[in-house]
Amino acid sequence: MMSNFSAKIIVNAKDKTKAIFDSINTDNKFYPENPTNTNMKFTDKIIISIESDHIPHLRANLNSSLRLIQASYDAIESVEK
Repeated sequence: MMSNFSAKIIVNAKDKTKAIFDSINTDNKFYPENPTNTNMKFTDKIIISIESDHIPHLRANLNSSLRLIQASYDAIESVEK
């Protein structure tokens, strides 16, 4: 029996949170071959839940999600300056 691994990321980027969510959620919607079960939702924060039967897939998705969040934040910051 395989283990099931999971992770949750919660992001609060204040006034940039919704824009970041819209950016990264689009990528998630158009990645049907994603080997992880990735769910994203927006309240006043971004909540990303990732599940996988393989820890390398979970780690790769975590890294990708965090890089996308950082890139989105940096892009918004560069436009505001």
